[in-house]
Amino acid sequence: MSDTTSDREKIQSEIQAGKGRMEKSVESFQKNILQIRSSRASASMLDQIRAEYYGTMTPLSQIASITTPEPRMLLLTPYDANSLKDIEKALIKSDLGMNPQNDGNLIRLVLPELSMERRQELVKQLKLRLEDARVSLRNIRRDANEEIKKLKSSGISEDEIKTGQTEIQKATDLQIQKCEKIASEKEKSILTI
Repeated sequence: MSDTTSDREKIQSEIQAGKGRMEKSVESFQKNILQIRSSRASASMLDQIRAEYYGTMTPLSQIASITTPEPRMLLLTPYDANSLKDIEKALIKSDLGMNPQNDGNLIRLVLPELSMERRQELVKQLKLRLEDARVSLRNIRRDANEEIKKLKSSGISEDEIKTGQTEIQKATDLQIQKCEKIASEKEKSILTI
């Protein structure tokens, strides 16, 4: 006779591992879409940009203070005045579509007004990233279901396996809904004039 408590624990362990991976996937999606520009300036728009700092490519947030004094402006104040030119170069090379204004002490980035065509392009980018997140979550579901099926060889009943797979499906649906809600809010912020 197999111990049903340890069988449930094995399935729960697989379910928890799957849920943990799904949550990380949603967090990754959230960080990923922060870089898509909306009508308001946000320091997170610069998260992926790195500048050379004493021979090392360093994230801007580690070498400069980034503030948003106005809804469509970012101010970058370097911690080390010698890094100002390197920060400016990194911003020019980036695909932000903004011209940095260097006054010798700090850099201003003014977000240009978005045209409706550009807003629609950004929404398309957002939808592509949303679909990538859905695919990622479905892949995690598939992997978790396979791990649960493998437990059948250790004597776990079909009913326990079905219950575990149902729980994984519910978790998948919940995380996909979370991603869709996040994307919907981001889409509103992109389209808001």
